[in-house]
Amino acid sequence: MSGKTGALLTAAGSKALDGEASAEWGLDPFALVEAAGRACAGAFVHALARAGIQKKQGLSLAVLAGKGNNAADALVMLRALVLDGYAQSSACLVVTPQAAVTAASAAAAKTPLSGALLAVRKMGVPVMEWNAAEAAATAHTLTHYDVIVDGITGTGLTGPLRDTALEMVEMVNTALATAMAATARHPRVVSIDVPSGNFDGWQPGMPILTAHATLAIEPQKLCLYVPAARLHAGAIVPVGGIFPPALIEKRREAELIEWEAASERIPPVPATAHKYERGLVEIRAGSPGAAGAARLAALGAQAAGAGLVRLIVDPSLYPVVAPGCSGIMVVPDASGGDGRFSPSAVLWGPGWGRGEDRMRLLETYLPLEKSGLPLVLDADAIALAKDMTFNGNVLLTPHPGEFAAYTGLPKDDILSRPLPALRRFAAEKNAHILLKGHVLYAASPDGRLGVIDGMNPALAAGGSGDVLAGFCVAVASRQKPFDGYACACAAASLLIQAASAESIARTFVDPAEFVRAAAGIAGAVWLPGGAA
Repeated sequence: MSGKTGALLTAAGSKALDGEASAEWGLDPFALVEAAGRACAGAFVHALARAGIQKKQGLSLAVLAGKGNNAADALVMLRALVLDGYAQSSACLVVTPQAAVTAASAAAAKTPLSGALLAVRKMGVPVMEWNAAEAAATAHTLTHYDVIVDGITGTGLTGPLRDTALEMVEMVNTALATAMAATARHPRVVSIDVPSGNFDGWQPGMPILTAHATLAIEPQKLCLYVPAARLHAGAIVPVGGIFPPALIEKRREAELIEWEAASERIPPVPATAHKYERGLVEIRAGSPGAAGAARLAALGAQAAGAGLVRLIVDPSLYPVVAPGCSGIMVVPDASGGDGRFSPSAVLWGPGWGRGEDRMRLLETYLPLEKSGLPLVLDADAIALAKDMTFNGNVLLTPHPGEFAAYTGLPKDDILSRPLPALRRFAAEKNAHILLKGHVLYAASPDGRLGVIDGMNPALAAGGSGDVLAGFCVAVASRQKPFDGYACACAAASLLIQAASAESIARTFVDPAEFVRAAAGIAGAVWLPGGAA
């Protein structure tokens, strides 16, 4: 089976896509809205089925419709759900600032929204005109519906919400908060494309609607996955079948990566391979008080397929680390010199410390990096490398705090605007970067950008980053030539896949459990006979 990636676009890219679809493909706004609304209805029904609801008649929906095509998408979705028997028109509601629509006014307006609004009204759906003075009463009314559909604003937003859109979003957030406080039953909020208020320049503190789920029309928008905004989208449900794939690929600005696609970019292990062909990994990690980081990194490298892992630790750590590292060469040597061992890839940094001896050692390996040896720098090694420029064979794996210290940028800026910083420093430092967090970003010096959606709080535990660093160096050791971007995408998506494994789902675990789950997942794909 061939894995797929999803194209991601900025709002500007999405606008250009719409324009080209209309001018060169004959897909005018009416055709696109009809396709998007129906596809959203199909994705909504599929989501119900996944929740065990095969057919639910009488589902009540309240649609909040603003002034743009996003509102029209939501209304077409409502119309389709009524026609397909999932909802009864009399049990639904539309709240909009443009309630006064007639056949004559719709014909004169010649917009997808006016036609969609007229259609649901003719089908018997009650339409309420938005009135800010009655917001509290409207909020109370909304709590009685099964689903609130957010079609207030879309990707055309260029600044913070204001006026009617702001009032409507505040009303929905208030309605949901009130319902949740009062009763266990409360409406589910579903946004169309993006939660209203989200846009490419959104920052914490700006108003935004918080949804339980977002029906993300493909190509999906990059602003959905900005770490600071990601929570507001809830579960992201892809909605495809609107734009031709060739047109989407032409406009791709980044890619949404999942394990199936990422793993295909890494060569499998040949049936005849010996341990040296699977990759020789050298890890320098650990210091007093941080011995666990060294062990987890080594176990991670082992689980992701490295043929031989050589873990170099300070002599004082050897008695602590060695007993828990079966199959791993643990070397009690501060300098680590050994002419018999030529690593395929090197990892430095987990729990390593930042002393002068570490800096000197790091500097001695720079000529090897220039000649092509992959270096994965994590944690303390990232701090030591702050003033270094590389030759394209380095992968940095910072979390947001470490990336803020590395770049000198405020952490809040990185969480709300990660793309400019990632692209800039990947190019300036000539290094690949894997930014960790509840959403992970992979950036390459050549401009490639990947997004791996995490959203698994089980990973918010000390040691998960060390495991990820081990995955990275194992993958790097099998690449010829080294591609830090593909390496980062595969390692990060492997970690997300492992954390979602049935054996550890919804459980607080030792990060070593991620290692055990990952070993089976990686082996199923990269060992002979594993992948179907």
